[in-house]
Amino acid sequence: MIDTVVTTAAGRVRGQDLSGVVAFKGIPFAAPPEGPLRFRPPAPAAAWDGVRECAAFGAAPPQLPPRPGVPPVWRPQDGLDCLTLNVWTPGLGAAGLPVVVWLYGGLWKHGSSGMPQYDGATLAASGVVVVTVNYRVGFEGFGHIPGVPDNRGLRDQIAALEWVRRNVAAFGGDPGRVTVAGQSAGAASAVLLAGAPAAAGLVRRVIAQSVPAGLRGAAEAEAVTAAVAEAAGVPPTWEGLAALPPEAILAVQDAPPAGGAGPMTAFGPVVDGDLVTGPPWRPVLAAREVDLICGFTHEEYLGHGPLPDPSTPPEAVAAALRLGDGAAAAYREALGGEAVLAMLSDALVRMPSLRTAEAHARAGGRTWMYDFAWRGPAGAGHGVDVPFVFGDGGSRFAARVLGSPPPAGFAPLSARVRASWAAFAATGDPGWPRYDLDRRRTRIWDDDPRDADDPLAVSRRIWETYDPSL
Repeated sequence: MIDTVVTTAAGRVRGQDLSGVVAFKGIPFAAPPEGPLRFRPPAPAAAWDGVRECAAFGAAPPQLPPRPGVPPVWRPQDGLDCLTLNVWTPGLGAAGLPVVVWLYGGLWKHGSSGMPQYDGATLAASGVVVVTVNYRVGFEGFGHIPGVPDNRGLRDQIAALEWVRRNVAAFGGDPGRVTVAGQSAGAASAVLLAGAPAAAGLVRRVIAQSVPAGLRGAAEAEAVTAAVAEAAGVPPTWEGLAALPPEAILAVQDAPPAGGAGPMTAFGPVVDGDLVTGPPWRPVLAAREVDLICGFTHEEYLGHGPLPDPSTPPEAVAAALRLGDGAAAAYREALGGEAVLAMLSDALVRMPSLRTAEAHARAGGRTWMYDFAWRGPAGAGHGVDVPFVFGDGGSRFAARVLGSPPPAGFAPLSARVRASWAAFAATGDPGWPRYDLDRRRTRIWDDDPRDADDPLAVSRRIWETYDPSL
């Protein structure tokens, strides 16, 4: 038996020996955001005496189940003490291992680092120290409150990265080789942090899996808060909202703002002119020293919701997406019956991801692009790549996107993906050609991985022609 006690800046922690990897769960990186700290930026965690047993994940941030029938990851008795992280290390007592910090997705209002699909043991066995992080979601993390800094969820992530810089060497990691990885909301978070002055020096590399569209302007964020406060019967102030227990906020946080139905999620990063100055492809221009892998799944819209009725004309979808006249005809001519799925996948994730990669490459950054084309029972939909990164073939999430049991090809492809992610974290090279604006070389992840030039050329050209926001 090895000694699994590690000394951190706040106190000693004891992990669990998992036969080659040691896991430390539920380490606080900030104080509980309750009482006077409710809806405030994260404050330092209190130190402790003795040895803290780190055998169980900390509580999830307050949230509702993502859909009916899914067990809750948070209950009212869990409270607000959620700012914890977890570490898996294959080299306790070693030095200089690359570090991968994972940020979960979940529409900015769901997720927890304790979810089984984010168990870091298998990824850590690839030779990296894995850190998974809780951050506040929903109104707790992204609701706008007058007089209080916005984007508390992102500030939680920065506090966790500061903890990593101070403490990861004690777990065998190199604080100068930190790769921030995430999927969906976690991918957008990683890219935003890469270009944020408040996170300068904390991020060496980024793996952004499916960067989504969706920020909130100041006026929109204020309208969401007004709707939530009105539904809860309190004034839209810190005093009024902080007096409510989290379950009371959750009961009304999806109240539609005045003027119509709300978006798919009312929450997301708020353009505050400080931490967030624009969509991910803008701040990434200031992050050319940060190496970037950016990619998407081939059928991103699958997993977001049901497809429109088959009789829905592409013109109606293009109009809803505010694409210019001619976009629907271009999609129909190029893609036929796949036009609607491609259009929705492009709008939600594929175009934001592509723009992020192109902006980074244009700024002179070292950029790699991928298209995850492997198809499970739910197609090559949103999130299908996550089990391959963590080597997870058995969780509830994995069964939904892979099938149960997973197909025979899962294990070898997962091993190749993990090897690429670990190599990138270690050396800045994932093992396929870099992305540039001439050939646009892209890794196609499938049972037989390959590289292709500009595989999203049709969609890219349509959006360059018909997106009025460009």
